[in-house]
Amino acid sequence: MQSKIFTPMKILLIVFLVTTVILPLLQMMTYVTHSDASAILNSPRLWRAAKNSAAVSSAASMVSISAALLAAFCVARSGIRYKRVFDMFATLPMLIPSISHGMGLIVLFGRNGILTNMFSIEGSVYGFWGIVAGSVFYSFPLAYLMLRDILEYEDTSPYEAATILGISRLRQFVSITLPYLYKPLTAVAFATFTMIVTDYGVPLIVGGRFLTLPVMMYEEVIGMLNFGGGSVIGAMLLVPAVVSFVLDSFSRDMGNQSYVTLKWKQKPSDAVVTLAYAYCIFIIVIAVLPVASFFLLAFVNKYPHDMTFTLKNALNSFRKGADTYLVNSLFIALSVTAWGVFFSYLTAYFTSRSAGSSSRALHLASITSLAVPGIVLGISYVLFFKGTFLYSTLSILMLVNLAHFFASPYLMAYNSLNKVNRNLEAVGMTLGISRWRILRDVIVPMTLPTILEMGSYFFVNSMMTISAVAFLSNVRTKPLSMMIPAFEANMQLECAAFVSLLILLSNVAMKLLAGAFRRILGRE
Repeated sequence: MQSKIFTPMKILLIVFLVTTVILPLLQMMTYVTHSDASAILNSPRLWRAAKNSAAVSSAASMVSISAALLAAFCVARSGIRYKRVFDMFATLPMLIPSISHGMGLIVLFGRNGILTNMFSIEGSVYGFWGIVAGSVFYSFPLAYLMLRDILEYEDTSPYEAATILGISRLRQFVSITLPYLYKPLTAVAFATFTMIVTDYGVPLIVGGRFLTLPVMMYEEVIGMLNFGGGSVIGAMLLVPAVVSFVLDSFSRDMGNQSYVTLKWKQKPSDAVVTLAYAYCIFIIVIAVLPVASFFLLAFVNKYPHDMTFTLKNALNSFRKGADTYLVNSLFIALSVTAWGVFFSYLTAYFTSRSAGSSSRALHLASITSLAVPGIVLGISYVLFFKGTFLYSTLSILMLVNLAHFFASPYLMAYNSLNKVNRNLEAVGMTLGISRWRILRDVIVPMTLPTILEMGSYFFVNSMMTISAVAFLSNVRTKPLSMMIPAFEANMQLECAAFVSLLILLSNVAMKLLAGAFRRILGRE
C-alpha cells in the first residue's frame, strides 16, 4: 500500500524538480554555439575576469572563514553568555542583499565616506580589496553558522581523557580538534568560496575596473543581450558550485558516521572568556556598521554636503514605486514560503521515511539546486521559459526562487525527520491509524521548529535575492531588491539605502515572528 501511494507522488516530485532545475540548465547549454564559445573563451577579458574572480574569492574566503571560525570558537567553546544576542547581530548581514554590502562600503569608506572623513583614511574602496571586504561581510554569517553548529556538538570524551592524561590544550587542539574539523571545514571553505565567486552584487558596486565573471556575465546578457556568451560564462560558474556540492555531500555523510553529537561542556579560563567577549563585541560592531550607515544615509538630505534630517528619500522611493515593488516582494516571498515549505517538507518525508530507488532519486534531485548559482539559474529560466505563459509574470519569479532555495530547507527537514522514531508509522498501522494522520498529528508537531526555520529561510532569501531574478523581472513584476542597483546606477545612494532598510526590516519582522512562534510552542 505504501509503495502504491508513495511511488507516483515521488515520481511527480522528481519530474517537478527536473523541470525546474535540470531542464533549464540543459536548455542554457544548447544556446552555446561553437562561435559563441570560441569568441568568449579566446577573449583575454574572460580570463582576466576568471583570474580576478579566483583571486578575490580565495582571499575573501580565507578572511571570512578565519573570522567565522574564531567567532564560532568564542560562542561554542568559551562559555560566554548572551549567545542569542551575538547570533542575531552577527547574522544581520544575511538579511540584506549582497549589493547592499557593496553600497555600505562606499558609504563608510568611499571618497566622502563616514569613516574616511572621520579617520582621514587614504586609498580607494574600489577594486580588489573593496570586493574582498564586501564579500567578507556577505559570506561571514553563513560560515559562522555552519562552523558554530559543528563545534557546539563535538563529543567532549576525547578531551576529558586527554586532560586526565596530562596532555596540553595545544596538543589537544592539534591532535583532536583539527582532525575533527578537517572534513567539515573543507566543505565550509568550498561553500563559502562558491557563494563569493558566483556573487555579482558586491563586485558590481565596488569592483570598478576589477572585472569578475558574474559581472561579465551580467554585462553580456543585460548589456549586450548575448545569451550564448552569457551561457558560456554560466557554465564556467557551475564548476566550483558542482565541486562544492559533491564535496559537501561526501563530508556530510562522513561526518555523520564519525562523531558523536554531544553538547560541549568544558569550561575555559577567565582570560579566554574575556577575550571571547572582546572579539564578539568587535564582530558585532563590524556587522552593524553598514546597517547603521544605511539608517544615516536614508534620512539625510544629501550626504555628506547636507546632513539635515529628511523623509525626502523615503518619499522619493515610494514615488518611484517602492510601495508596489514591496508588495511584489512580499507576495513572492510569502508564496514561496508557503509552497516551498509544503513541497520541501513533503519531499523530505518521502525520502527520509521510505526506502527504495525512487527515494534515492528524489533525494538526489532535491539537492541538485545546491550546485546551481542564482545568476546561472536566472539566465537558464530566461532561455527555457521564454514565450510561455509564465514568462514576464510574478509566477516565474516565485518558481525560480522556489527552485533556487529548495535544497537547504529540504535538508533541514530531511535531517530533522531522520531523528524521529522510524517505528511510528508501523505502530500506527498496527493500531489502524493511517500514515497521513501520524504525519499530521505526531510528526509535524514534533518538527514544527524546523518547519518555522524552513519558512524563515525561504522568506528571507526570496526578499533579498537579486541574482536569480535580475534577468526575469520587468517594470510590472520587479521585486523591491531590484531597485537597489537602479538607484545606485543613478547615484541615488540615499534612496538605495532606504530600500535596503525596507528589506532588512521585513526580514527582521519575519525572524521575530518565527521566534515568537517558537516561544509560544515552548521550544526555546
